[in-house]
Parts: sequence; structure tokens; C-alpha cells
Amino acid sequence: MTPEDFASLLTPEGRALLDPLRDYDPAQELAVATRLRRDHPAGLVSAALGQARLRQRAVAKFGAEDAFRMYFTPGGGEMATRASVASYRAERLAALGVRSLADLCCGIGGDALALARLGIRVLAVDRDPLTVAVARANAEALGLADLIEVREADVTEVDVSAYDAVFIDPARRGGRGRVFDPESYSPPLSWAVATARTARIAAIKIAPGIPHEAVPGEAEAEWISDQGDVKEAVLWFGTSPGTVRATLLPGPRGLATPDPLPDPPAGPVGRYLYEPDGAVIRAHLVAEVAEQLDGRLIDPTIAYITADELRATPYATAYEITDVLPFGLKRLKALLRERGVGVLTVKKRGSAIEPEELRRKVKPQGPNAATVFLTRVAGAPSMLIGAPAPSPGR
Repeated sequence: MTPEDFASLLTPEGRALLDPLRDYDPAQELAVATRLRRDHPAGLVSAALGQARLRQRAVAKFGAEDAFRMYFTPGGGEMATRASVASYRAERLAALGVRSLADLCCGIGGDALALARLGIRVLAVDRDPLTVAVARANAEALGLADLIEVREADVTEVDVSAYDAVFIDPARRGGRGRVFDPESYSPPLSWAVATARTARIAAIKIAPGIPHEAVPGEAEAEWISDQGDVKEAVLWFGTSPGTVRATLLPGPRGLATPDPLPDPPAGPVGRYLYEPDGAVIRAHLVAEVAEQLDGRLIDPTIAYITADELRATPYATAYEITDVLPFGLKRLKALLRERGVGVLTVKKRGSAIEPEELRRKVKPQGPNAATVFLTRVAGAPSMLIGAPAPSPGR
């Protein structure tokens, strides 16, 4: 889609064509396109159908109310911050007293929209003409244009000194897919950190897999999950230097410390197994959760916590374990058949076996359900079988 194609969607004809496509079935695209081309230019029809598909996909990230009013590019929708995460970050920035912010590498404007909804004035900058046009259209579509200035520019050349805070979201994808080296971000992480150091408050969005040793000493490092899935990591400047934080959404629920505990000891598998939230694992705060649960690791290298008593925690999911066995497909298949297990949830950590491969080989059948953990216990390949534990007190 070119900027010209996108501009055609913003005309009265384009809007009138796009809005009724909210619930169209992409499987019927050929028939729909043929019908619409009788009354509209082929290029406009193609742009509208493409935008309708992008809006449908964006519902999971932005919610239906916003997604069907917003505009997207194929890559922009995929890379944009999830609305729940953007709202959480905007609330934190507002609580820090931020009233104006420079959003560098703004993309389609997901973060800028969340900030403006809290009354924060935003300069949203991106160098791609189409992305800038989409971000500007989104600000207008959601009634936030008075608070969001969208500018086409190289972010490395923008003066941000007039703003309370800076938010930087470097591109982490290249022509060959995801970029894992922070210095291969666009712009590089070193530039982002240098820029952040000039602001009173700054936040840099980074990949969750960033090595802890790459975190600057004066930064706070936060890992964020939503509904149990790790979404991103953020380096904060001007907040709590050296603090490591795991934030779980919805909530938010937070676990933070400037001095993480050493790894807890490993011991025998107890009655309960706790699977820490991914943000907790990424933040290296498993020991803090183990201490809360009076638990231990099942293996020094595996982030599963075990305990003899069931305790409530928002930072891990609890399972009641019935069997701890050496790994063996024949033994597992026989046990599942004996118990009539047809619904099998497979989890793995420290095992080379893929869940789908295991299901294919054991062929679960029957009315019952079970969870099997493929992991290591005291260094040995093992199978832990159980089910989600009831809430404590039930």
C-alpha cells in the first residue's frame, strides 16, 4: 500500500466503502471485490479490502471499538504495542508527572493514543511516510489530534529537550526477520540509551530476550506480560536505578527488587508444581516467588518451583502433581490409557521433545484430562503428571 492508496481510504468515498466491510468474510474476497468494483475504482477496492482484513486482525490487540475506527499497515499492526500494555505504561508515565512526551519511532501510534487519552501532549515521530500518514489518521479517528503532533523525520535529528519525557521504540525487525543484537535495532540501542539519559524520564521498549548484562546500570529493567504471555521489556530512566521488575497484566501486579535473591536450592518434587509467569522468569525473579511459596526448584537449571503446600500467588500457576516418572513414551502412553486421558496438555522446559510430537506418539483417548511436564528433575529427563490445582481455601 502506497501513501496515495492510503489517502484514498480517507476520502468520503473511501470511508463509505470501508465501513461496511467490518464483518466481511475474507474467504469471500473475490466475490466481494467483483461486486464492489462495479461502482468503485479497482485500486480503492483493493485498499479497502486490505484495510478491512488488518482491522479484523487488530481486534485482538486493540479491541473492536478502536480497531474498527483505526488504520493499519501490515507490519505496523503487528509491531504496535498491545492496547493494554500501552495503557499501563501511559498510566505509569502520568503518575510520574509527565505532561508532554516525545514518542520516537511511533509506528502507527498505539502508544501515542494511550498517552493522549490521559491528557499527555505527544510528539509522535517516524521516518516512513505511510506510517506517519496512518498515525495521523489514527489520532484524528479517535478524536486525539489536538494532543498528538505527528511528524515525518529521522528520530536521531529531533530535538526532544522541550518535553517532560521520551519514549523510544526502536525497530527490531529487519529484512530477514527479528533482530536480536540490540546494536542492530533501528536506531541502535546505544543511541536510544544516550538519548534517554538526556531526559528527566525516559522509557525504551526492547525485546524481552535482552541479556541482563546489556541493561545499563542506571536503568530500571521491566518485563511485562499480558494474560500470561510476555509482550515486551522496557528500560526506564529517571525512576529506580538498578531495579528489576516483573509486571503482570491485567492488574497490574508487580514484583520488583533492586537486589534479586540468589537462585533457590533444588530438591525433591513435592505435591505442587508452580510454573512462574514468563515475566517473572525473564526478570530473573523466580527466587523471590519461591521464597513466597516456601518452595524449591526441581532442578538447578529449570524454572519450575515445587512445594509441599498450596499457596496463592499471582506470579505462578499451580499444578497438583500425581506422578513423577523417568521419561519414557511407552510408560506414559500406558498410564494415560489406563486413566482414560484424552485431553492432554503438554508443557516442556529443559526437554527436546515437542508437545505435538508427544501427542502424536501417545495418541491420548478418553474422557479425562491431564497435564504432563517434560523436564528435568535433579538432572534426569523426567515426566511430571498432574492437573491445575484448585484455588487455596476451596
